[in-house]
Amino acid sequence: MNNYREYLERLKKGEKGLNPFLDFLDIKLTDLKDGFAEFRMKVRPEYMQGAKIMQGGMVVALGDEAIAHAMMTQLSPNEGLTTVELKSNFLSAVSEGELIAQATVFKKGRSLVIGDCLVTDDKGKNICRVSATFLLLKNK
Repeated sequence: MNNYREYLERLKKGEKGLNPFLDFLDIKLTDLKDGFAEFRMKVRPEYMQGAKIMQGGMVVALGDEAIAHAMMTQLSPNEGLTTVELKSNFLSAVSEGELIAQATVFKKGRSLVIGDCLVTDDKGKNICRVSATFLLLKNK
């Protein structure tokens, strides 16, 4: 299993190279506490689809990462995670500015963890709601 506590502490300090996906999309951690994570991502021209709005999968990926990191704050040293279900509700299109993803852990059970995330733009407009169920992996 990964050492999530160490990973999260290093990520909070802004260390690069810990999560290549976050680095690739230039997603920044802006807040992290027990059961909560906030990430920000700039809307870039290369993230646009043909209609000149941000491709939906990019928005969902931001939400998925925020949820996973909120869940990591509640893991024991012998636990890990993997996504088993992901649902998104697109609420509005976005083509400029910055996205803010705020995620919370809804419930951590014995084998599943459920999380929610609201992605807004930098003007406070709701862009996407993401819900996820993760399988709790246990190292014996």
